Parts: sequence; C-alpha cells; structure tokens
Amino acid sequence: MNIQEAYNTWADSYASVQNKTRDLEARAIRAVVPGGHFAEIIELGCGTGKNTEWLATRATQLTAVDFSAEMLLKAQQKLQQPHITFHQADITQEWQFVRTPTNLITCSLILEHIQDLNHVFAQASKALQPHGLFYIGELHPFKQYQGSKARFDTAAGGIFELECYVHHISDFTETARCNGFSCVSLQELFDDDDRATTPRIVCFLFRRDG
Repeated sequence: MNIQEAYNTWADSYASVQNKTRDLEARAIRAVVPGGHFAEIIELGCGTGKNTEWLATRATQLTAVDFSAEMLLKAQQKLQQPHITFHQADITQEWQFVRTPTNLITCSLILEHIQDLNHVFAQASKALQPHGLFYIGELHPFKQYQGSKARFDTAAGGIFELECYVHHISDFTETARCNGFSCVSLQELFDDDDRATTPRIVCFLFRRDG
C-alpha cells in the first residue's frame, strides 16, 4: 500500500479516532499563524478538513490540497463554502493548483512522507508573494528518532505504518534559507504541555525574502 492508498484507507476513521499528533498540530497552527485576514491561502495536506474550517475563516480565497481523493472528499462534504477550492494534487510535482501569488501557505503533517524538501520549498517560494508566509507543522524528529511515525489501525485488526523520512530541524531551516526564506518562528509542542518530555510537534513560520 503506497502513501496515497494508505490515506484513502485511513480517511473513514482519520477524524474520529484519537490522534495526539493531529490534535496537537491543530493547536500549533492556530498559535503560530499570525492573526488577521489573508486574501489568498493555500493549505497543503488538508486531509479531512481538520484545519480547513479554521483557515476558511481567515481567507478571502482558500485552496485546499491533498494527495488522497478520499480524504479530500471528506473535507468537501464537511465544508461546502464558495470561497474554498479543493484540489487533489501531488506536491512533489509542479504546483498546478496555484492561481495567483498567495499570502500564506500552510503545510500540516505531510512532509514526513516526502524525501525531497527542496522541491517543496522551491514551489512554495514561487507561489508566494514577496514577504508571504509559509507555515509548516510536523511530527518532531525527536519523536521519529524514538520510532514514532504515521500509523493507523486496519479493518483486519492490524496496524499499518506509512513510509516516512526523518527530517532534522536543520534540514528545514537550511532548505528554507537556500530557497530565499527567513525563519520567523520555531516552536516545539509537548503532550500535556509537559516540557520534561520529548516534544511531539515542531512548527515553523518562514517568510519569503524580498
């Protein structure tokens, strides 16, 4: 089962089962993305719409993108608003879903499945207006070092682990720098806000230079 097939299978239960990573990242994006309104937002990895509904309140136009047709369908059924456009797309390819230069791009819990960060940052740089913002929220590499990765319970009663790549903190910051971004914020979030434990989520806010 490849990544696309796995998320299609996971779509029916994704929003309803307990998922600490999903829920803590939802807190992260709301804390890190600046207040105010954005004319254009692109959401990468919209899934079943866990952040889409909130982003829709912040945008004049919102483009919600996901690789999984089944995840996307769940989001569309939940959020039938005229200013939201849904696109099924593979962000490791050229971003054909970009209509006009955007003000904010968000990327939630999908880069662990993508080996080449450089392509994503290069496409984001092309898609953003000067000084536009790029938010990224991911499972913390410290958790990955301990063996954590995206996984879900199958109908047969087993556990399916998705293919994942470890990206270190410096992989994000250096790839961003090489593609003309400055890091505005880097935050780590912990289960139960217990900073004596391993952080679960790392999130970044980058700004496109010039």
